[in-house]
Amino acid sequence: QLQASGGGLVQPGGSLRLSCVASGSTLGYHSRCWFRQGPGKEREVVSCIRNSDGHTYYAEPVKGRFSISRDNAKNTIYLQMNSLKPEDTAVYYCASDRLGVGNWISGSDFDSWGQGTLVTVSS
Repeated sequence: QLQASGGGLVQPGGSLRLSCVASGSTLGYHSRCWFRQGPGKEREVVSCIRNSDGHTYYAEPVKGRFSISRDNAKNTIYLQMNSLKPEDTAVYYCASDRLGVGNWISGSDFDSWGQGTLVTVSS
């Protein structure tokens, strides 16, 4: 099971850090990702990190502003979000892919999903 936290209300230009804790060890996982779904929008990938070598992927809208990291000792991934914009408003979900079959773009075939944490960027 995954537990996401860290969402909240922030003004444009502000920062938040999201966390996603897994209930068990994630050492053997292939990758872990953050997705989001804004109001009236479809789910979209935000960022992913591959466990074996730390390779990261960022969606174009968040490049240069968001940073994904992992702490395997704590079974946790983080999403540091800086320079937040109103269009970043969404429910953010973390997801884990143990076997390496998950599609980083669509989110299909991921093993586990967190419950989501709401990020609202508004003045």
